[in-house]
Amino acid sequence: MTIQIGDTLPDVTFTTMTADGPEPVGKDFFAGKTVALFAVPGAFTPTCSAKHLPGFIEKAGDLKAKGVDAIACTSVNDVFVMGAWGKSAGAEGITMLADGNGAFAQAVGLTMDGSKFGMGTRSQRYSMLVEDGVVKQLNVEGPGEFKVSTADHLLGQL
Repeated sequence: MTIQIGDTLPDVTFTTMTADGPEPVGKDFFAGKTVALFAVPGAFTPTCSAKHLPGFIEKAGDLKAKGVDAIACTSVNDVFVMGAWGKSAGAEGITMLADGNGAFAQAVGLTMDGSKFGMGTRSQRYSMLVEDGVVKQLNVEGPGEFKVSTADHLLGQL
């Protein structure tokens, strides 16, 4: 079942790259904060690299000015890929959350089959606003679309 507005995020552990190496990130990341979380099918993929991540980098200040405490990007990629992608994109203000085995994508019911592209099971493209672990906004893209998961769209909901 797909997560809905008003639902609490599942207790799934992500991994993020730090100066000391990979570190687990649990539900405490969302505790007591307003988080703009967005998901992409894959790091370094065309739309994700040319539009989705850059949009959140560009609008980070605007999101924070409207009460967002943290911005996070998740993808079904390993922590090394997510770390390298964030670094190459200049995403210092965005927490890159690796969902290496797709556990989060599966738990929130937002997976897609990328097998015809050699990608296997991945996350759908979406954005959500999460307050203290509870989903307040959820914007899931239709297949092949890039409209409602953008930083601008999420800003308009704040």
